Amino acid sequence: MLFSLHSLLPLLASPALVLAASIPRSDSSSSSSSTTVWATPHDSYSSSVGVLGCKVNTNRVAYWPDSVDCNNICVSLQYQDRQVYLLRVDQSQGAHDISYDAWNYLYTGYSATKKPFAGGPVAMTTQNVDMSNCASLIHTKGSKLPLSAANSMNFLASCLEQENSWVGSNYVLYNILDSICTLGQDQTCTLDWPNANQPSCPGTLGVPDALKTDPVWNIQYPSGDKVLAGAPPTVPTGVPVPAPAPTPAADADDENGARGLTCPDSLLWISILSLISIFYIL
Repeated sequence: MLFSLHSLLPLLASPALVLAASIPRSDSSSSSSSTTVWATPHDSYSSSVGVLGCKVNTNRVAYWPDSVDCNNICVSLQYQDRQVYLLRVDQSQGAHDISYDAWNYLYTGYSATKKPFAGGPVAMTTQNVDMSNCASLIHTKGSKLPLSAANSMNFLASCLEQENSWVGSNYVLYNILDSICTLGQDQTCTLDWPNANQPSCPGTLGVPDALKTDPVWNIQYPSGDKVLAGAPPTVPTGVPVPAPAPTPAADADDENGARGLTCPDSLLWISILSLISIFYIL
């Protein structure tokens, strides 16, 4: 293609424009922050920062190796043509764990309660996304992050000290002690920060009353059964349960019983009397 000198003069007169045109532009619509992780199934809800499982969707939780952030606690995870949003409210020991139901759906297209599948790490694509994407996963008014008033203060204080952090501006405290909501009272508390660092609740803060109105349900791996979080584990059908060790008294009784069966005294005397009778007749 031919260019006239007249058409090139504006470009030659603007070296900055020529330089800018020679630099490739990045596509702002691309997910430059997306990364690949090996996602593994996790079947027991927990939260290292005290996010209450009875107030969130525990089937859509990410357990990443990184510490829980005050801003980036909503992540997108994608596998093939399926994608979910997850709350990142706990820290793992090194794996990229996700709720079993989320893992099962991403890998198979079905809920773990419908068609459970057993498997290990699967390569999936993740990235941090805006918290508005996770609003439906939080079951509180205004989708504020539900925290334990007794056990979340260290995390909350660190977020309140960060200017305009999402958690610092969007939290609600409950007088519930544990993340699976088995102890405490289901009542909201207030915090007069920074004048006070201890919440005020209608009842006494941190009383370990048994709480049975807000159950947290886990989806068990790999059966897909729904089980109550914190409930004692059940013994699978068909697995023999070891018998308790016998006591010395029981051992003595068993020995006496065995001796009575193998050599009863009455049979011995009957045999002797029979022999005497035979000799007498002869």
